[in-house]
Amino acid sequence: MGVSQKAIIFHKDKFLIIKRGETAPSNPNKWDLPGGDVDYGENLYESIKREIREEVGLEVKDLKPYEVHSRIIPETEYYWVTIAYKTETDDSNIKLSYEHSDFKWVNLKEFNQLDSVEKIKKFVEKAF
Repeated sequence: MGVSQKAIIFHKDKFLIIKRGETAPSNPNKWDLPGGDVDYGENLYESIKREIREEVGLEVKDLKPYEVHSRIIPETEYYWVTIAYKTETDDSNIKLSYEHSDFKWVNLKEFNQLDSVEKIKKFVEKAF
């Protein structure tokens, strides 16, 4: 079993999305939300804060889990759970990690015009 987390980070009236690099192990060049895998034994809140710092260099406040997605990966029968959070930041200065090629602050209409995966689309939809 594996656990990952994603965060919709709001700043004023927009939220942050990041583009996966072309060499990403899954979903290359797709628009994503900051987040990543939870390390074994790691506190969930500390894990998502760490991933946000590593991927976009932001500190966030008011983390609130609001959605959970689970699936079995057919090729391996591995069970995977992803927790989605809403959060805010006062800072819009992004320090993008090497794993990503671009970022944007967008509204819902702008996001819906971009190429993303179903799970991320559902997380964004349920955040509004």
